[in-house]
Amino acid sequence: MAGIQDFRTLSLITIPGTHDSMAVHGGPEAECQVLSLRDQLRAGIRFLDLKVFGLGNTLYVMHGVMYEHSTLKDVLDTVNAFLSEFKTEAVLIRVQPESFEKSTVNEMKSTFTLGIPLIDTAVKGNSKVSNVKDKDNKIIHQLNQATEACGGDNAVLTYTSGTGFGTFWGMFLTPKRVAERVNPWLNQYLRQFYPNQPRPCFGIIAMDFPGFDLIQTVIGLNRW
Repeated sequence: MAGIQDFRTLSLITIPGTHDSMAVHGGPEAECQVLSLRDQLRAGIRFLDLKVFGLGNTLYVMHGVMYEHSTLKDVLDTVNAFLSEFKTEAVLIRVQPESFEKSTVNEMKSTFTLGIPLIDTAVKGNSKVSNVKDKDNKIIHQLNQATEACGGDNAVLTYTSGTGFGTFWGMFLTPKRVAERVNPWLNQYLRQFYPNQPRPCFGIIAMDFPGFDLIQTVIGLNRW
């Protein structure tokens, strides 16, 4: 982030992120990442997506009903250690209560209503994938929306993740299999904008299983 001009607001930056950032446990239908949180941050990820469940005085990081072997405090400790080492960086974190425990979590952490206003380009059903080509077209539509909203008063978020779980035709499309098809396509799609001066802004792009090359491609969009 030290290489980004100081005059550029957050809403004018393209930021690589992960969807369900801590989802490294639970089997093929649940796992969305392979890198640990520490390794994600060191690879260039600057947006984290967390779902939490409240029990006692602790917020546990979840993916659906799967406990991801971490608490919110563990995540924040890791992020703080990273930021202490790399002082020019910043990390955005989206924290949401898991749907089955919203009231309890909100009572424990009323600050869910604070933070940066967010535009999520997803529409209902975007995460369900029965045809990967259709998913590519949906992502293009979302990224076009994100470009139009860049530079405003909101952070703009696009999820490129998807799963065929729960659909008939895509029942074998796990998050990893979707990412194996989507991520190389996304890398090429974003690189077509490199000759543009200035390069377009796409806001936060939250991905499943992003590799180093894709993360660097997203970061490279900020070089004018």
